[in-house]
Amino acid sequence: MSALQTDNGHVPVLLDRVIATLAPRDGETMVDATFGGGGYSAGLLDAADCCVLAIDRDPDAIERGRALSVRHGGRLSVLEGRFSSLDRVLDRHVDDGVDGVVFDLGVSSFQLDQAERGFSFRHDGPLDMRMGRQGKSAADAVNSLDEAELARLIGHLGEERRARAVARAIVAARREAPIDRTAQLADIVRGAVRRSPDSIDPATRTFQALRLWVNDELGELELGLDAAEAVLREGGRLVVVAFHSLEDRIVKRFLAERSGQTARPSRHAPPVFDARRPTFELLERKAVKPTDLEVAENARARSARLRAAVRTDAPAWRDAA
Repeated sequence: MSALQTDNGHVPVLLDRVIATLAPRDGETMVDATFGGGGYSAGLLDAADCCVLAIDRDPDAIERGRALSVRHGGRLSVLEGRFSSLDRVLDRHVDDGVDGVVFDLGVSSFQLDQAERGFSFRHDGPLDMRMGRQGKSAADAVNSLDEAELARLIGHLGEERRARAVARAIVAARREAPIDRTAQLADIVRGAVRRSPDSIDPATRTFQALRLWVNDELGELELGLDAAEAVLREGGRLVVVAFHSLEDRIVKRFLAERSGQTARPSRHAPPVFDARRPTFELLERKAVKPTDLEVAENARARSARLRAAVRTDAPAWRDAA
């Protein structure tokens, strides 16, 4: 078994760097805000005699966490909820803050590999994509949004250059029959988008856009970062691993703002005064990328970007406003 692979087959990305940056110590309380396959939680529990509070909105992930909790003598608690409200989820479990929070953004390997969850175009299944199994599904989106809305969604969240052509093809196809299977949608997109030179499947960006929309992942991230700022005590470490440029941009902007590194609109513009003190100190100026070896061992790591910071003693900005 690879050093980067857990015994349930999950391969956590940038695991060594995540654990080294969080640097758990005996007696500390760490938060795995995106439990998924439990790779980061297991790494933290193995690194120190700490406690881990893990959060996930997926009931399947909660079920997987029970065995890991038993193995580690109850030092792991897996809590069902959204990380956008992690401060409220943790309210009954911590009194004076936590020492570390890690986010591993995006879809988990388990969700991709289960055809019935509808996340992957590689396995035919119902066109679902709901992480928490509540709310509108991807099928609802492709069968109800008008052509202009679909084009905007796919163009913005998927960064698909051929978004208008994809939206047009979807609308034409659904006139014949509802689109309710992943393979059905993938074939429609492949008919509208040529395969790129890098061999990425033409359906990739459209599926990504729908998943982000269905789960409001960008909105969840913005709220989750605010919540992490609120629960971290002085000296607490924040680590975020992102795989999508839009997600990474949100994290970069948040940390730049909260560390007092926000640039002026131009060098001629006057400095912007903000009475709120910086709540974080950056650990790295630039995002950390995986090594060639890790990418070779785990293709999912290819687009990963890690950003990290340490909490100062300043009050959370939402409390200081």
